Amino acid sequence: MTEADVGTPWTLRLHAGGESDFMAFDPASPGGGALPSTIVSWSLAPPLLESGETNSALPYFRNVFDEFRRLGQLFGPSVVAQLCIAATSALRGMAHQAQPAHRDVVLRLASRFAEYTGWMAQEAGSDAASLWWTEQAVQLAADGGDDELAAYALIRRAELALYTGDSMATVQLARRAAQQARSVRIRGLAAQREAQGHALVGDRDACRRALDRGAELTAGAVPPDGAAPVLGSIHLPDLTAFVAGWCMHDLGSPAEAVTLLGDGLDAIPPESRRARARYGARLALALANVGEIEQACAIAELVASHVALIDSATIRADLLRLSRALNRWPKNPTVRRTLPHLAIGLHTHRTGPGTPA
Repeated sequence: MTEADVGTPWTLRLHAGGESDFMAFDPASPGGGALPSTIVSWSLAPPLLESGETNSALPYFRNVFDEFRRLGQLFGPSVVAQLCIAATSALRGMAHQAQPAHRDVVLRLASRFAEYTGWMAQEAGSDAASLWWTEQAVQLAADGGDDELAAYALIRRAELALYTGDSMATVQLARRAAQQARSVRIRGLAAQREAQGHALVGDRDACRRALDRGAELTAGAVPPDGAAPVLGSIHLPDLTAFVAGWCMHDLGSPAEAVTLLGDGLDAIPPESRRARARYGARLALALANVGEIEQACAIAELVASHVALIDSATIRADLLRLSRALNRWPKNPTVRRTLPHLAIGLHTHRTGPGTPA
């Protein structure tokens, strides 16, 4: 491959019916508003599928989704989102070609790829793209006869509000999700999100009630059968304890947060970098606020190294809070060694609409 090949810009247009158009352009073409010269143009149209052919492909796409989710634990949105978008488009196209008996299941699986793309958009720092992709997921699911994703989408919207500090919207959206959801799991996740909203404004009683309700619901949820991807976090070993620890810290009780989070970081596999960074950031923040500086710094450096690889805007928000907390001990030698690592983790080369600069 020549140096010119490496720098060749590509475009890929993905049509609703499954057609696609690929174009590669000459990087040496003149600028100044002139259209670049096309090196190659390639169009593809999907074949008409016979009965049973679509169904036979679905297990492969189901396995691909699980692999993309694992990939999302290791790398950033710039890698994973492109793959998810292509898979969503492929399934959307297959749904147009599929027999009526198979169409719904294809659309429902496409909706899960779209929802995960929305999560990657949030991790990339674009709330607008996250909302757009989540709405695409809701529409695909609804077209496939699944209205439960619409309830989960409200939880996702509540999460976006949570990260902007909008406690009222967080609580309202979470309550709407709980009212709309049929499954016990989604109602449990909605209660947990509501608790986080109450914690933002220091409403301890309402927060604890929501936490208790969430714990009861998630404990009674039927374990997933594996046929469909699970909505929500799957990489944290004890999501209930994690959310409770998050809430206790926001309520001004970091010691309770440390107790709840405990040794949970060690239970997360090393390959789940995103989950380890998310959990570690919250644990380190609680440790810093109870004065356990050495422990907090050790975990902070781990989090910073992971964030540099997974490129998470949401975890950077916690990392910024952690950096400010550690700055209260400017003369501590461990803190002085750790803060430059946090600065690297907080840095991003990307600039643009919706992305942190």
